[in-house]
Amino acid sequence: MSEIEVRPAKPSDYDAIKAVVDDWWGVPVQSGLTRLFLDHFHNTSFVVYAHGHLVAFLVGFLSQGQRDLAYIHFVGVAPTFRRSGVGRELYRRFFSLVHSAGRTRVAAITSPRNTRSIAFHTAMGFRVSEPIADYDGPGADRVYFDRLIDE
Repeated sequence: MSEIEVRPAKPSDYDAIKAVVDDWWGVPVQSGLTRLFLDHFHNTSFVVYAHGHLVAFLVGFLSQGQRDLAYIHFVGVAPTFRRSGVGRELYRRFFSLVHSAGRTRVAAITSPRNTRSIAFHTAMGFRVSEPIADYDGPGADRVYFDRLIDE
């Protein structure tokens, strides 16, 4: 495990994330994670490399509209690293960072069909909403996650 590096993201990490995200998710999702997220929110995002290869990432930011809130936009963990604790570690680091920034809540959304994400967020202490019809437009229902930061 000494070859694992967890660090804040850099804009240059975008290409590595883009290269794997659709494979890791098993569906095309790359369009939801454009380069601007790492150009502008790399200081609130994290990457994990093992033996020089990207194995996980978390892209998050501090909400500009809700001063008590931080938002997790996208998370990916390589299939071979799932259930290793790396996802929990990314969330723990994000919680610590946003707590230090004076934020008290973290939110995220997903599709109601993403049962793996719903189970993970529930285990991480998030409250999970019922599906919100048409949240992202007609037929694009979403589940909303919300968690208080108590560090």
